[in-house]
Amino acid sequence: MQPLAQIIAQHPVFSGISAASLQLISGCARNVCIDPGQFLLRHGEPAHTLYLLRHGHVVLEIAAAGRGTLAVQTLGPGELVGLSWLLPPYQWSYDVRALELVRAVQIDADCLRRKSEADHDFGYDMMKRFMPVLVQRLQATRLQLLDVYGTGR
Repeated sequence: MQPLAQIIAQHPVFSGISAASLQLISGCARNVCIDPGQFLLRHGEPAHTLYLLRHGHVVLEIAAAGRGTLAVQTLGPGELVGLSWLLPPYQWSYDVRALELVRAVQIDADCLRRKSEADHDFGYDMMKRFMPVLVQRLQATRLQLLDVYGTGR
C-alpha cells in the first residue's frame, strides 16, 4: 500500500512541495471512499474538509431560483473539492455529490488552517496552490450562469 504522503505528493496541486510541508499536510489527512449519490459537501454547512480526488467523479451543484439544481462543474481524478474553508465564514457555497464510487484523500481543513496560521511560509504556499483552483471554479460558475441566464443579445 502506498504511503499517504506519497499519494498527496502525486496530486497535481502539490507538485514540487517540500517534504516538510508534505508532512504537515499528511498529518491532517486520511483516505476515504464515497458511495455514488452521497454528498461530500452541502450548501450552508460548515466548511471543515478538503478532498483530493483520486478515482471517480463528483458534480458541483447550486440551487438556481426557478430552475432547480444546476450542475456547475464535474470534477474527477487529480482535482480538488472544497475550497470554502480558505476564507470566512467557512461555509460551503454549493453541494458536491458523488456520481460514482469516489476514492479521495480527505484533509481536515481546520487542521490545515491551524498549521497555515502557525507557519506563515507554509500558509502562503498553500494559498498559492489553492487560489488558482478557486479562481478557475469561479470562472466556470460565471460561464455556466451566463449560459443559463444569458439574454442572447
